[in-house]
Amino acid sequence: MRVLAACSLGGAGHLNPLLPFLAAARQRGDETLVVGPPALRDLVESAGCGFRAGGEPSEAAVAPIRERLPVAPPREASVLGNRDLFGRLATTAMLPVMRQVCGDWTPHIVLREPCEYASAVVAHHMGIPTVQVAISLAEAEAASITAAAPALEDHRRGLVRELHGSPYLTRFPASLDPSPFPTTVRFRAPGMVDGEALDDWWDGSDAPLVYATFGTVLGHISIAADVYRMALAAVKELDARVLLTVGRRFDRAGLGPIPANVHIEAWVDQAKVVDEADLVVCHGGSGTVLGALAAGVPVVVVPLFADQFENGRRVAGCGAGLMIEPEEGDANRPRRILGHADVPRIVDAINAVLGTVSYGRNARRIAREMSAAPTVDQVLEALLTDRIDGMR
Repeated sequence: MRVLAACSLGGAGHLNPLLPFLAAARQRGDETLVVGPPALRDLVESAGCGFRAGGEPSEAAVAPIRERLPVAPPREASVLGNRDLFGRLATTAMLPVMRQVCGDWTPHIVLREPCEYASAVVAHHMGIPTVQVAISLAEAEAASITAAAPALEDHRRGLVRELHGSPYLTRFPASLDPSPFPTTVRFRAPGMVDGEALDDWWDGSDAPLVYATFGTVLGHISIAADVYRMALAAVKELDARVLLTVGRRFDRAGLGPIPANVHIEAWVDQAKVVDEADLVVCHGGSGTVLGALAAGVPVVVVPLFADQFENGRRVAGCGAGLMIEPEEGDANRPRRILGHADVPRIVDAINAVLGTVSYGRNARRIAREMSAAPTVDQVLEALLTDRIDGMR
């Protein structure tokens, strides 16, 4: 069979949930192909998949939206990201290549991350089933479809209804993420393959390991340096080893002196880090949160935009970590970006989670729930043999 994966803007965080299914498909002997923005080529090909570059909106069109997202009122940010960026600009740019690939390669199934809509527009006319592979909370992704609805219906009438009704695959456990999608199937991603341990950048220290990361998108935004300086200020006095990743687009030279307990890398395999970490400090991106919780590691969430705020609330609500809220506000008021004045609160949260056993215990409870879900191989087999309804 031929399995097509479709990914929009958003980098590794949008691509990574698709990769285990593609690996499982190749293991079965199926053909695989990924259609996505040109910047994903190296990530896709390093995973062993074929790649076809689709169109993407110009940087001149994307940059103003990207810069506005962290400060816009929540309702405006939802419209900017979901309707204008993904629903209109990204889908329009991707449609020509998606039509060509679906017509020439004729996939048997399309696995799409929920911000990629061009494949759903095209596949309906060709009778190709499409499946959503979650990158975020189900309620947030259902709300994103609703926010994008005017642009989506311009592409094809009835698309919104189909998206709400299509199968929805997620790593989020039910205790964190009740789902409004009628066919929701939870799965567990493969565990870490035994291999080399994390490099020892701290000369044999056995102090707790804190992994700090703010995802792959931040490096494209002008606030990046301020966020990383805030993180460094929060961890410099900790009796802990700290690994901070800043992404491949950010020039760390502008950060100034680095505390002695901190090591900075552009990127490190997350699975390798969380296998050894005692705490993850992050922006609340779904991939980072899920990776930490699947390994039973508690989280301190310092959110910046998008679904990160709600992810942080869910983590705090289940007792697996804490979240630093910028402020209480309504959906029509601009958000305040967390900054240096918030460092004492971040320090207090880190010390509280490291020093309170219940946070780790609750994270391990969630890890056990996640590990009880069906495997990627089982879910893919059900999809390709039309037995997915029986897995709900």
